Amino acid sequence: MLAPAVRDSINAIFVRFNAHWNELGETNTLTQMLGTGRATQLEYLGCLVGRASGDTVWVTTWVHARDLKQLQFAVTGSCDSVPNMVGAWHTHPYRASPDGHALKEPGLSAHDLTTFANGTDRAVIAAWDVDSVDAAVRGADGTITHPAIVVVH
Repeated sequence: MLAPAVRDSINAIFVRFNAHWNELGETNTLTQMLGTGRATQLEYLGCLVGRASGDTVWVTTWVHARDLKQLQFAVTGSCDSVPNMVGAWHTHPYRASPDGHALKEPGLSAHDLTTFANGTDRAVIAAWDVDSVDAAVRGADGTITHPAIVVVH
């Protein structure tokens, strides 16, 4: 469950850090992945705050991750000292197709899901476009559900 203000602020962050997504025309994927080209957007990491009961996670707000380091295809930071932290969210920026056009990364990556499975967070969310998210949730018994149903309420 996401509070409407949480969804709206995630959307605002996505727009802010992906404002130049359409400037990929002459940048191929390899150049972007090697980090040798000009970054046209940056990933972002936030800490989800709320509560969990059973298999439901309520996200009431979020805060910026500490020690945030943003790259075009990676982001690091810490949510360790966040009170009532239930998980994390991050953006998935566009990437260049072989012909230079922008492609979306719609969903949590295999790496995202492995990292989540190896941790203790109750939820992880990836946002890849305005109002588009993918989520995984850890139930009370440790079982991971992906994709998880996201309800804005």
